[in-house]
Amino acid sequence: MTSTGLPAGDRFEWFSDLVTRKLAPIAIRQELSDPFEGDATVLDLGRVTVSTFTYTPLRSQRTPALIRQSDPEEYHLALLAQGTTWFSQQRTQSEQTVGDMVMWDTSRPFESGSPNNVQQIRAVVIQVPKSAVPLRPDRVERLLARRLAGNTGMGAVLAQFLGTVAAHGADFAPHELARLDGVALDLFAACAATHLDVVDELPGEARAEALLAQIDAFVDHNLADTALTPAAIAAHHHISVRRLHLLFRGREETVAASIRRRRLERCRADLARPELLGRPVHAIAARWGYPNAAVFSRAFRAAYGMSPTDFRGQAVHRWRTRDAK
Repeated sequence: MTSTGLPAGDRFEWFSDLVTRKLAPIAIRQELSDPFEGDATVLDLGRVTVSTFTYTPLRSQRTPALIRQSDPEEYHLALLAQGTTWFSQQRTQSEQTVGDMVMWDTSRPFESGSPNNVQQIRAVVIQVPKSAVPLRPDRVERLLARRLAGNTGMGAVLAQFLGTVAAHGADFAPHELARLDGVALDLFAACAATHLDVVDELPGEARAEALLAQIDAFVDHNLADTALTPAAIAAHHHISVRRLHLLFRGREETVAASIRRRRLERCRADLARPELLGRPVHAIAARWGYPNAAVFSRAFRAAYGMSPTDFRGQAVHRWRTRDAK
Protein backbone atom coordinates (compact mmCIF):
# COMPACT_ATOMS: atom_id res chain seq x y z
CA MET A 1 0.00 0.00 0.00
CA THR A 2 1.51 3.31 -1.07
CA SER A 3 0.52 6.95 -1.39
CA THR A 4 2.69 7.46 -4.48
CA GLY A 5 -0.16 7.26 -6.99
CA LEU A 6 -2.42 9.61 -5.04
CA PRO A 7 -2.68 13.37 -5.56
CA ALA A 8 -0.25 15.16 -3.24
CA GLY A 9 -3.10 16.71 -1.26
CA ASP A 10 -4.67 13.31 -0.48
CA ARG A 11 -1.58 11.38 0.64
CA PHE A 12 -1.44 12.49 4.26
CA GLU A 13 -5.14 11.81 4.85
CA TRP A 14 -4.74 8.36 3.29
CA PHE A 15 -1.81 7.52 5.54
CA SER A 16 -3.51 8.87 8.67
CA ASP A 17 -6.58 6.75 7.98
CA LEU A 18 -4.37 3.69 7.36
CA VAL A 19 -2.59 4.10 10.70
CA THR A 20 -5.93 4.44 12.52
CA ARG A 21 -7.30 1.30 10.89
CA LYS A 22 -4.20 -0.86 11.26
CA LEU A 23 -2.77 0.32 14.60
CA ALA A 24 -5.16 2.47 16.65
CA PRO A 25 -6.73 5.95 16.47
CA ILE A 26 -3.85 8.44 16.60
CA ALA A 27 -3.79 12.20 16.00
CA ILE A 28 -1.10 12.88 13.38
CA ARG A 29 0.29 16.05 11.87
CA GLN A 30 3.05 16.66 9.34
CA GLU A 31 6.38 18.02 10.54
CA LEU A 32 7.54 19.23 7.09
CA SER A 33 5.83 21.46 4.56
CA ASP A 34 6.93 19.29 1.61
CA PRO A 35 4.38 16.94 0.02
CA PHE A 36 3.82 13.93 2.24
CA GLU A 37 5.03 10.48 1.16
CA GLY A 38 4.15 7.23 2.87
CA ASP A 39 3.61 3.55 2.30
CA ALA A 40 2.97 0.43 4.33
CA THR A 41 2.85 -3.35 4.20
CA VAL A 42 0.71 -5.27 6.69
CA LEU A 43 1.07 -9.00 7.42
CA ASP A 44 -1.54 -10.67 9.60
CA LEU A 45 -0.05 -13.74 11.29
CA GLY A 46 -3.12 -14.52 13.40
CA ARG A 47 -2.99 -13.02 16.88
CA VAL A 48 0.05 -10.96 15.88
CA THR A 49 0.39 -8.41 13.08
CA VAL A 50 3.73 -7.27 11.61
CA SER A 51 3.67 -4.05 9.56
CA THR A 52 6.26 -1.87 7.87
CA PHE A 53 5.64 1.88 7.68
CA THR A 54 7.76 4.27 5.61
CA TYR A 55 6.90 7.98 5.79
CA THR A 56 8.17 11.52 5.86
CA PRO A 57 8.34 13.04 9.39
CA LEU A 58 5.18 13.16 11.49
CA ARG A 59 4.16 14.15 14.99
CA SER A 60 1.82 11.58 16.58
CA GLN A 61 -0.30 11.68 19.71
CA ARG A 62 -2.73 9.21 21.27
CA THR A 63 -4.95 11.01 23.73
CA PRO A 64 -7.35 9.72 26.42
CA ALA A 65 -10.24 10.66 24.13
CA LEU A 66 -8.83 8.57 21.29
CA ILE A 67 -8.28 5.66 23.68
CA ARG A 68 -11.93 5.83 24.74
CA GLN A 69 -12.88 5.89 21.06
CA SER A 70 -11.12 2.61 20.34
CA ASP A 71 -8.48 0.50 22.07
CA PRO A 72 -7.15 -2.79 20.65
CA GLU A 73 -5.51 -3.44 24.07
CA GLU A 74 -2.17 -4.34 22.56
CA TYR A 75 1.51 -3.82 23.10
CA HIS A 76 3.19 -2.36 20.03
CA LEU A 77 6.93 -2.54 19.44
CA ALA A 78 8.70 -0.70 16.63
CA LEU A 79 12.09 -1.61 15.17
CA LEU A 80 13.59 1.48 13.55
CA ALA A 81 15.13 0.68 10.16
CA GLN A 82 15.70 4.25 8.93
CA GLY A 83 15.77 7.72 10.46
CA THR A 84 15.58 8.92 14.06
CA THR A 85 12.53 9.11 16.32
CA TRP A 86 11.57 9.96 19.89
CA PHE A 87 8.81 8.44 21.98
CA SER A 88 7.13 9.45 25.23
CA GLN A 89 4.74 7.44 27.44
CA GLN A 90 4.18 7.08 31.20
CA ARG A 91 6.61 9.89 32.09
CA THR A 92 9.39 8.18 30.13
CA GLN A 93 10.92 9.58 26.93
CA SER A 94 13.69 8.16 24.75
CA GLU A 95 15.25 8.63 21.33
CA GLN A 96 15.70 5.81 18.84
CA THR A 97 18.20 5.51 16.01
CA VAL A 98 18.58 2.77 13.39
CA GLY A 99 18.57 -0.67 15.02
CA ASP A 100 16.80 0.47 18.19
CA MET A 101 13.37 -0.66 19.32
CA VAL A 102 10.67 1.01 21.42
CA MET A 103 7.51 -0.43 23.00
CA TRP A 104 4.22 1.22 23.91
CA ASP A 105 0.82 0.33 25.33
CA THR A 106 -2.23 1.29 23.25
CA SER A 107 -4.27 1.76 26.43
CA ARG A 108 -2.14 4.67 27.62
CA PRO A 109 -1.56 8.12 26.08
CA PHE A 110 1.68 8.69 24.19
CA GLU A 111 3.46 11.14 21.91
CA SER A 112 6.11 10.52 19.27
CA GLY A 113 7.93 12.36 16.50
CA SER A 114 11.20 12.91 14.67
CA PRO A 115 13.89 15.61 14.69
CA ASN A 116 13.46 18.30 12.02
CA ASN A 117 16.55 17.18 10.10
CA VAL A 118 15.20 13.68 9.39
CA GLN A 119 13.96 13.16 5.84
CA GLN A 120 12.32 9.74 6.07
CA ILE A 121 11.45 7.14 8.69
CA ARG A 122 10.98 3.42 8.21
CA ALA A 123 9.87 1.19 11.05
CA VAL A 124 8.72 -2.41 11.43
CA VAL A 125 5.92 -2.63 14.00
CA ILE A 126 4.74 -5.78 15.77
CA GLN A 127 1.31 -5.71 17.42
CA VAL A 128 0.75 -8.19 20.24
CA PRO A 129 -2.44 -8.64 22.32
CA LYS A 130 -1.66 -7.82 25.94
CA SER A 131 -3.65 -10.87 27.01
CA ALA A 132 -1.24 -13.13 25.08
CA VAL A 133 1.90 -11.89 26.86
CA PRO A 134 2.71 -14.19 29.82
CA LEU A 135 4.17 -11.41 31.96
CA ARG A 136 2.57 -9.25 34.62
CA PRO A 137 1.41 -5.90 33.17
CA ASP A 138 3.13 -3.96 35.95
CA ARG A 139 6.42 -5.54 34.89
CA VAL A 140 5.94 -4.78 31.18
CA GLU A 141 5.05 -1.20 32.09
CA ARG A 142 8.70 -0.64 33.06
CA LEU A 143 9.70 -1.07 29.39
CA LEU A 144 7.29 1.43 27.88
CA ALA A 145 8.94 4.22 25.84
CA ARG A 146 12.42 2.98 26.73
CA ARG A 147 15.10 2.56 24.07
CA LEU A 148 15.59 -1.18 23.62
CA ALA A 149 18.75 -2.27 21.82
CA GLY A 150 18.10 -4.40 18.75
CA ASN A 151 21.69 -5.58 18.25
CA THR A 152 22.39 -7.72 21.32
CA GLY A 153 20.86 -10.72 23.05
CA MET A 154 17.17 -11.43 22.60
CA GLY A 155 16.73 -7.93 21.20
CA ALA A 156 18.89 -8.93 18.24
CA VAL A 157 16.96 -12.19 17.81
CA LEU A 158 13.62 -10.37 17.78
CA ALA A 159 14.95 -7.68 15.45
CA GLN A 160 16.26 -10.29 13.02
CA PHE A 161 12.91 -12.09 13.09
CA LEU A 162 10.98 -8.88 12.42
CA GLY A 163 13.31 -7.93 9.57
CA THR A 164 12.94 -11.35 7.95
CA VAL A 165 9.14 -11.41 8.26
CA ALA A 166 8.86 -7.86 6.93
CA ALA A 167 11.11 -8.61 3.95
CA HIS A 168 9.64 -11.98 2.97
CA GLY A 169 6.06 -11.88 4.25
CA ALA A 170 4.56 -12.39 0.80
CA ASP A 171 6.54 -15.62 0.36
CA PHE A 172 5.08 -17.48 3.36
CA ALA A 173 2.36 -20.10 2.95
CA PRO A 174 -0.71 -19.94 5.24
CA HIS A 175 0.51 -22.81 7.45
CA GLU A 176 3.86 -21.05 7.83
CA LEU A 177 2.14 -17.84 8.92
CA ALA A 178 0.31 -19.78 11.65
CA ARG A 179 3.61 -21.07 13.02
CA LEU A 180 5.20 -17.62 12.78
CA ASP A 181 2.36 -16.27 14.91
CA GLY A 182 3.41 -18.46 17.83
CA VAL A 183 7.09 -17.76 17.27
CA ALA A 184 6.43 -14.01 17.24
CA LEU A 185 4.58 -14.16 20.55
CA ASP A 186 7.32 -16.24 22.18
CA LEU A 187 10.13 -13.99 20.93
CA PHE A 188 8.29 -10.83 21.98
CA ALA A 189 7.74 -12.24 25.46
CA ALA A 190 11.31 -13.52 25.72
CA CYS A 191 12.73 -10.16 24.64
CA ALA A 192 10.63 -8.34 27.23
CA ALA A 193 11.46 -10.89 29.94
CA THR A 194 15.18 -10.64 29.17
CA HIS A 195 15.15 -6.84 29.52
CA LEU A 196 13.24 -7.23 32.79
CA ASP A 197 15.46 -10.10 34.00
CA VAL A 198 12.45 -12.37 34.61
CA VAL A 199 13.02 -15.08 31.97
CA ASP A 200 12.30 -17.78 34.57
CA GLU A 201 8.70 -16.52 34.75
CA LEU A 202 8.02 -17.47 31.13
CA PRO A 203 6.19 -20.73 30.30
CA GLY A 204 8.48 -23.58 29.31
CA GLU A 205 7.33 -23.53 25.68
CA ALA A 206 8.16 -19.83 25.33
CA ARG A 207 11.60 -20.35 26.87
CA ALA A 208 12.27 -23.25 24.50
CA GLU A 209 11.21 -21.24 21.42
CA ALA A 210 13.37 -18.32 22.51
CA LEU A 211 16.35 -20.64 23.03
CA LEU A 212 15.82 -22.13 19.58
CA ALA A 213 15.78 -18.65 18.07
CA GLN A 214 19.04 -17.82 19.83
CA ILE A 215 20.56 -21.05 18.54
CA ASP A 216 19.40 -20.27 14.99
CA ALA A 217 21.01 -16.83 15.18
CA PHE A 218 24.24 -18.31 16.55
CA VAL A 219 24.39 -20.91 13.77
CA ASP A 220 23.76 -18.32 11.05
CA HIS A 221 26.52 -16.12 12.47
CA ASN A 222 29.06 -18.96 12.66
CA LEU A 223 28.48 -20.96 9.47
CA ALA A 224 32.04 -20.21 8.30
CA ASP A 225 33.50 -21.96 11.35
CA THR A 226 34.39 -25.54 10.45
CA ALA A 227 34.22 -26.37 14.17
CA LEU A 228 30.49 -25.58 14.25
CA THR A 229 29.04 -28.85 15.52
CA PRO A 230 26.12 -29.85 17.73
CA ALA A 231 28.56 -30.20 20.63
CA ALA A 232 29.94 -26.68 20.07
CA ILE A 233 26.44 -25.20 19.80
CA ALA A 234 25.31 -26.94 22.98
CA ALA A 235 28.40 -25.80 24.89
CA HIS A 236 27.94 -22.18 23.81
CA HIS A 237 24.34 -22.17 25.07
CA HIS A 238 25.16 -24.07 28.29
CA ILE A 239 22.93 -27.04 27.52
CA SER A 240 23.62 -30.72 26.88
CA VAL A 241 23.84 -32.14 23.37
CA ARG A 242 20.83 -34.30 24.27
CA ARG A 243 18.82 -31.20 25.16
CA LEU A 244 19.85 -29.60 21.86
CA HIS A 245 18.63 -32.59 19.87
CA LEU A 246 15.37 -32.60 21.85
CA LEU A 247 14.82 -28.94 20.97
CA PHE A 248 15.17 -29.81 17.27
CA ARG A 249 12.90 -32.85 17.49
CA GLY A 250 9.86 -30.79 16.48
CA ARG A 251 11.57 -29.68 13.27
CA GLU A 252 11.93 -31.56 9.99
CA GLU A 253 15.74 -31.75 10.19
CA THR A 254 18.45 -32.56 12.70
CA VAL A 255 20.95 -30.03 14.03
CA ALA A 256 23.67 -31.25 11.65
CA ALA A 257 21.28 -31.27 8.69
CA SER A 258 20.25 -27.69 9.53
CA ILE A 259 23.89 -26.58 9.49
CA ARG A 260 24.49 -28.30 6.12
CA ARG A 261 21.35 -26.80 4.56
CA ARG A 262 22.16 -23.27 5.69
CA ARG A 263 25.74 -23.52 4.42
CA LEU A 264 24.58 -24.77 1.05
CA GLU A 265 21.95 -22.01 0.82
CA ARG A 266 24.62 -19.35 1.47
CA CYS A 267 26.93 -20.91 -1.13
CA ARG A 268 24.13 -21.11 -3.68
CA ALA A 269 23.22 -17.47 -3.09
CA ASP A 270 26.84 -16.35 -3.52
CA LEU A 271 27.27 -18.38 -6.70
CA ALA A 272 24.29 -16.51 -8.15
CA ARG A 273 25.71 -13.04 -7.36
CA PRO A 274 27.24 -11.25 -10.39
CA GLU A 275 29.69 -9.28 -8.24
CA LEU A 276 31.26 -12.56 -7.00
CA LEU A 277 31.86 -14.04 -10.44
CA GLY A 278 35.61 -13.55 -10.06
CA ARG A 279 35.71 -15.50 -6.81
CA PRO A 280 36.51 -19.22 -7.33
CA VAL A 281 33.91 -21.79 -6.41
CA HIS A 282 36.19 -23.37 -3.81
CA ALA A 283 36.71 -19.96 -2.15
CA ILE A 284 32.96 -19.45 -1.83
CA ALA A 285 32.63 -22.95 -0.38
CA ALA A 286 35.40 -22.28 2.15
CA ARG A 287 33.78 -19.00 3.14
CA TRP A 288 30.74 -20.94 4.36
CA GLY A 289 32.48 -23.79 6.14
CA TYR A 290 33.37 -26.19 3.29
CA PRO A 291 37.19 -26.29 3.18
CA ASN A 292 37.16 -29.47 1.04
CA ALA A 293 36.06 -28.65 -2.52
CA ALA A 294 35.20 -32.26 -3.40
CA VAL A 295 32.97 -32.66 -0.32
CA PHE A 296 31.24 -29.39 -1.16
CA SER A 297 30.66 -30.37 -4.78
CA ARG A 298 29.07 -33.69 -3.79
CA ALA A 299 26.84 -32.02 -1.19
CA PHE A 300 25.77 -29.29 -3.63
CA ARG A 301 24.92 -31.80 -6.37
CA ALA A 302 22.93 -33.93 -3.92
CA ALA A 303 20.93 -30.89 -2.79
CA TYR A 304 20.36 -29.12 -6.13
CA GLY A 305 20.84 -31.75 -8.82
CA MET A 306 23.83 -30.11 -10.51
CA SER A 307 27.42 -29.16 -9.80
CA PRO A 308 28.29 -25.73 -8.34
CA THR A 309 30.04 -24.85 -11.61
CA ASP A 310 26.99 -25.72 -13.71
CA PHE A 311 24.74 -23.73 -11.38
CA ARG A 312 26.99 -20.69 -11.70
CA GLY A 313 27.04 -21.13 -15.48
CA GLN A 314 23.25 -21.01 -15.59
CA ALA A 315 23.28 -17.90 -13.40
CA VAL A 316 25.77 -16.20 -15.75
CA HIS A 317 23.53 -17.02 -18.71
CA ARG A 318 20.54 -15.47 -16.94
CA TRP A 319 22.52 -12.28 -16.16
CA ARG A 320 23.70 -11.88 -19.76
CA THR A 321 20.26 -12.61 -21.20
CA ARG A 322 18.71 -10.05 -18.87
CA ASP A 323 21.36 -7.41 -19.63
CA ALA A 324 20.97 -7.93 -23.38
CA LYS A 325 17.29 -6.98 -23.27
